[in-house]
Parts: sequence; structure tokens; C-alpha cells
Amino acid sequence: MGVSVILRVCALLAILLAADAGPRELPATPKGNTTRGATRRELTATSLAGCGSGNPIDVCWQCDSNWESHREKLADCAIGFGRGTLGGRNGAIYVVTDPGNDNPTDPKPGTLRYAVIQNEPLWIIFDRDMHIQLDEELIVTSFKTIDGRGANVHLTTSITIQEVEHVIIHGLHIHDCKPTGPAEVRSSKWHVGHRRLTDGDGISVMSSNHIWIDHNAFASCTDGLLDVTHGSDSVSITNNYFSNHDKVMLLGAHDEDWDDKSMRVTVAFNYFGTGLIQRLPRCRLGTFQVVNNFYKDWDIYAIGGSANPTVSSEGNHFEAGDTKPVTKHLDDTGNWRSVGDLFLNGAWFKPSGEGSSSSIYSKTNSFTALPASQVPSLTANAGPTS
Repeated sequence: MGVSVILRVCALLAILLAADAGPRELPATPKGNTTRGATRRELTATSLAGCGSGNPIDVCWQCDSNWESHREKLADCAIGFGRGTLGGRNGAIYVVTDPGNDNPTDPKPGTLRYAVIQNEPLWIIFDRDMHIQLDEELIVTSFKTIDGRGANVHLTTSITIQEVEHVIIHGLHIHDCKPTGPAEVRSSKWHVGHRRLTDGDGISVMSSNHIWIDHNAFASCTDGLLDVTHGSDSVSITNNYFSNHDKVMLLGAHDEDWDDKSMRVTVAFNYFGTGLIQRLPRCRLGTFQVVNNFYKDWDIYAIGGSANPTVSSEGNHFEAGDTKPVTKHLDDTGNWRSVGDLFLNGAWFKPSGEGSSSSIYSKTNSFTALPASQVPSLTANAGPTS
């Protein structure tokens, strides 16, 4: 074999080996576990159950047998007021390899905390099943996706989304969160600050916009499972499974928080399961579309509110237990309507304010409701897919 042929063969082998060399580092960032267009953990099914459910979010990505090759296309699938949330799209994929309880002011590369404080957009995935229990709250910066698809990821520490934008939280088991702090916690690559005692919420969204919380399981935290407060806007809460908790979802913390008047939240395709007491959700001041959710029993009430909210309940499945009223009006203000809801076992909804055909409800139209008869199928795959 001639020398020129040998040289060409060697060059070709070098190219092939380089292409399979594994993850690429981001420039000037010593992670060692970031890559583009690759995954470390894949679901075994080529087509997931949600593909045939009629759920538009699930159909958007679960019908693609090669979804794991382009995870970031999930960002195209959001509906409602959170539509257009980018998360870490157009950034690198970051693979979490270390579930350890790291230093909250100086996290190690490979940990979830290290990933979420980086300045650049990142799509964060996990290389294996993990149970992550941190001593302090997990503070997430802008343009991040935490994507648990393909791994069974449990988090028993509160996630804080504060004064940021474009964050997607998908596919996590969030439970048994306890109060943390006061403590020093790193909130970005460049800043460490003093944090007060937290409430022990599952996820707390404050003063943030374009937030999408999808396909997670929430249970048994100290205070609320999911709070959206302090003027947050453009939020979608979809396909989550809630169980075994008292104060489930708070949308607006105080009647006097006037910045919440501009809040817009879509609550869709969630399964509100057994052991829930109240706040499914509890609404203040803003505009809320509660659409195509499955309600399986509640203790005090399902949907509550005060301080002049606009609440449009559309195409939901309400299956009452001992408590029959769906709603609790904590004052005489606001506009509440029910359109196309299905009420079983004596469940009933108390409307108030403007009639259901009033133009005031046009501002709630973030998504067109599907028939309530389809809700069992639409919510059958709520919660993480792994």
C-alpha cells in the first residue's frame, strides 16, 4: 500500500475518532460534561404513551421516535401564557453526573447547582437516576431547562426561580421539601448572597416571566407545592401530578401585591389527585385560565381566589368526594366563569362578576379548551415520563 494511501486512511480514522470523542467543553468553562446534540440517558420506548392521548404538548414531542436526538425541540411545545418560553434552547446540553450535596457557595462541576448558576443558556439533563437532597434552595438563572426525561430524578430541595426569564422545569419528582436558610447561597456565576429562611415550597416563582412547569410530580412539601408571586407573568403549569398536600398552588401571595394585577397564568392538563386539601389553584389579582385539568376529590375547595381575579374555568373534569363546591370566593370581587366543565358526584361551581360571554374573559384566552370528556385521556400521562 502506497504512503499516500496510508496517510489518507490515517486522516480518515482521526476524523472518525474525533467525532466520537464524547462531550465537548464550552469555551472557558471547565465543566467537562457539556455537549451539543447528544444525550447520556434515553427512554427505551420509541414512542411514548402521550403520543396518542390528544394532549397537544405530548403529541408535539412524544410522537417523534427520535426526540432524544433533539431534546431542545420540547421548547416548541408549550401552550398557554408560557408559550414561547425558550429555556436553554440554543445553548449546550449539560449532563449532571453528580447528585451530591455540594457547597452552596462553590458548587462542583457536574452537579445540578453548578449547572443552574451558569450565565449562558443550558439544557440540563441527567446521566442516571438520582435522588438530590441539598442543604439550601436551588436558585435557577435565566435561559435554563432542567430536563429529567430518561432518568428518574427526585429532588427534595426547593427550586427558586427569582427575577429571571425563560426557564423550563420538566420531568422531576419534587417532594418532601423542607425550609432552608438563612444562609449564603450562590445565585449566579458571579454572585453569592445572603438568603432568608425559605418556606419549604416545591417551586417558588417570583418576579419572573416566561416560565413553563411541565410533567413533574409534586407531593408533601412544607408550605406550598408551587407558588407564582411578585408580578410574575407568562407562566404555564401543565401536565403535572399533584398529590398528598394541603396548600397546593398559590398564584399571587397577598391582596396588596398590586404588581400581580399583570400576572397571567395557564393551568392545563394537570392531575389533581388524592390527599389534596385546597388551592388547586388559589388566585389573586391577575388573569388565570384553568383548563382541561382532572380533579379527583378535594377537601376544602379546588379553585379559590380574592382581590379581583379573572378566573376562566374551561373543560375541566371535577369529580367530587365529600366536598361538593369547587370554588371558594374569599371576598366578593372578581370575575369567575365556568365553560364546558364536567361536574360529577354533585360537584358545582359558583360563578360571579361578569357573565360567561362577557368580553372581559377574552384576556384569559391563552389556549382553546378541548372537550371535558377527553380530560381522562389528556391527563392520563401527567407527571414525569420516567
